[in-house]
Amino acid sequence: MSPQPPEKKYRLLFPAFGAIIFCILYLVAAWRYPGGSQTDAKSTGFSWKQNYWCNLLNETAINGQPNSSRTVAMIAMLVLAITLIYFWYFFPQQAGFNIISRRIIQVSGAAAMLTGLFMSGESHDMIINLASLFGLVAIGGTFAGLYKLKWKSLLWFGVLNLVLVGLNNYLYYNVELRYYLPVVQKITFFSFLLWISLISVKLYRSSQEQ
Repeated sequence: MSPQPPEKKYRLLFPAFGAIIFCILYLVAAWRYPGGSQTDAKSTGFSWKQNYWCNLLNETAINGQPNSSRTVAMIAMLVLAITLIYFWYFFPQQAGFNIISRRIIQVSGAAAMLTGLFMSGESHDMIINLASLFGLVAIGGTFAGLYKLKWKSLLWFGVLNLVLVGLNNYLYYNVELRYYLPVVQKITFFSFLLWISLISVKLYRSSQEQ
């Protein structure tokens, strides 16, 4: 792992702080959501069992009211994008990749997050698929980096996240089971951000030991 100057080591914790800020903004946006879900269009407020993250990004809530949560949700998306772009910028450096591999991971991670900013539009599914394609490359690079660093527990935690992503896709395309998707989506969100945060903390602690 590349050494960090003492005054710059704290920057390794930036993704963890970004993840915390995103979660706080997520809660605020959910609190401001007027209401309505795919299963009950007339419901009031945000349902953790029935609403999706993308519901917070739409201009109009499902119950037909102006979506007062949208601004906060958009800020949360921007925070998430900056957080993960930064993570995939510095992680390949810390993991000791060569310049070509480093650039592939950095560009793929940035492309995934910048593409994801447009998921609130009409081409939601296409945007999600495109962002997922770029993200798969960046996550694959993260796995490779964890393997190089011999951080097996974090590597297996990453595998768990991939299983959760696969479960999300399975539920999305299986109409009979889609009722469970909103809950699984939130678990996946939390698990992925926890994974990124733990990697950042591990990098910081490793830099402290050098």
